[in-house]
Amino acid sequence: MRQDANTVNKWQWLKTQPEGQFYERKSCYDRSKGRLRRRNVRSVAQDIAETLSAMANADGGTLAVGIEDDGSVTGVDYPRDRLKVLEEAPKARVRPPLKARHRWVKLDDRPVLVFEVDWSPEVHQLTDGRYLLRVGESNMPFPAEDIQAIKAGKRRRLTEMRFVPEATLSDLDAELLETLRRKTGFSGSDEEILLRYHLAEQRNGRILLTLGALLLFSKDPLRWHPACFVDFVKWEGTERRFGAELNIVKRARIEGPLPRLIQKAFETIQPHIRERHRLVDLFFEERFEYPTFAWQEAIINAIAHRDYALEGTPVEVWLFDDRMEVRSPGELVEPVTIERLQRRERIHASRNPRLVRVLTDLGFMREMGEGIPRMFQVMEQEGLKPPEFRMEAGAIFTVILRNTTVYDVETIRWLKQFEHLSLTPNQRRLLAYAHVHGDEFTSRDYQKLVGADLYTASKDIKDLMRKGVVWLPKKGGRIYKVIAPQEKGKGLKKPEELVQLEPILKEKGYLTNQDVRRTLGVSRARAKKLLDRWVTEGWLKLEGRGRGARYKPSGNGTTYRENGAVK
Repeated sequence: MRQDANTVNKWQWLKTQPEGQFYERKSCYDRSKGRLRRRNVRSVAQDIAETLSAMANADGGTLAVGIEDDGSVTGVDYPRDRLKVLEEAPKARVRPPLKARHRWVKLDDRPVLVFEVDWSPEVHQLTDGRYLLRVGESNMPFPAEDIQAIKAGKRRRLTEMRFVPEATLSDLDAELLETLRRKTGFSGSDEEILLRYHLAEQRNGRILLTLGALLLFSKDPLRWHPACFVDFVKWEGTERRFGAELNIVKRARIEGPLPRLIQKAFETIQPHIRERHRLVDLFFEERFEYPTFAWQEAIINAIAHRDYALEGTPVEVWLFDDRMEVRSPGELVEPVTIERLQRRERIHASRNPRLVRVLTDLGFMREMGEGIPRMFQVMEQEGLKPPEFRMEAGAIFTVILRNTTVYDVETIRWLKQFEHLSLTPNQRRLLAYAHVHGDEFTSRDYQKLVGADLYTASKDIKDLMRKGVVWLPKKGGRIYKVIAPQEKGKGLKKPEELVQLEPILKEKGYLTNQDVRRTLGVSRARAKKLLDRWVTEGWLKLEGRGRGARYKPSGNGTTYRENGAVK
């Protein structure tokens, strides 16, 4: 209980916790309604059950109860008899019960309850009937029809967990283990760090290593897995030829334990990625033909998520004049499908969760479920065609990156001015379409362009209006106009209502919805409409959302510093 908690340096402890999917914080306090209140213990217990079940259905993880989102420690302060409700939440509120470990630590002299849960071969359900999956930093419900497929898939994901009785600690590379210790701040022995990551097990006075430990840290991983390498082939032209017409320009077999294998693959392939000299001084100034993040993410995913039960085929990287293909042995892991990847859903499931956890802590991987959507983003930001996915006979999953552009150089350069607005790929496509059609479009144009329904089109267009990129010149009209940032406010007279609010802008440097309501005597909805219109017209720019929304001068007309002085 709390009295038995070990005292730990807070910042050192927080530093050693994995990020994103593998680590979550929960508070026992409610800060809504302007005051700090202790939450009902059953509500906190439900949060514990939800997060741990979602983690167990994904790759496992750590949950610290008593720490705020900003890292401040507020502790777990309940009567002693209530603490059991928290400790037993993983068993009492999850079916089948979770085998989660818990311990108490003291941070800033306050008790914190820490849970750790491993990846589970079973699919866990909350007692209220929901199934959750950890995606990035969220616990996401997933469809009932996926449950059986996930169960079957998880039972097949046991290769990395297979014990190799003949392997010993002397077969491992001490330098790689030291790198992991340094990255995580973990101070234990080699044996302890392997046990922490569930890459080994103590049995009858000796330590048994898993295949995952050997793939990650072995001095000679090929001794334990004959296809633990990357086969890089550069082909001349756009297709493979054989026999007398064999068109291989370069071939390299890249070997090593997984962390070194990834780094060596980057170093071997990078010199063969050409620069786009033809676009110097335009948008692609000194850019490579494939965005670095896109091709490196494809290789990391191929190595981390491949099926290591298939021992006859390595990861392959084929480089042609017009494309790169990254080929990974194994089918996709349920509930991931090619269709979901193409829709850019933040969906994630690991065939090798323990490999993924170590590679994440070493800095090779980031938030789970984010890699593929970001690949789309960086390809489209540079005007390239989006990634393609293909499942080939023989269970080879292939990611294809093409170096051909979608938009002409002038359009790409024009789109660059909207980069700071965090637009979706579809919104960028809409702006590019509008740019070549007189800077205007209709909702129907957008629906046809991206295959969206009326609701989605309306939501995306309203978001563009809120960000001040698009406006509707005629009330009730159908034709929207694009307002480029450098064109905002030109020829427009400053609205009289905004002039009345200038003293507040001078004093505070920003407006809120409440400022508009109080000064103009209008409703919240009317104030929101006025503020949105002024953003669209270019007088103001929006920062923040909800109660934190602030409307600051955009640079047209009079602007103000934060201290109230007129620029």
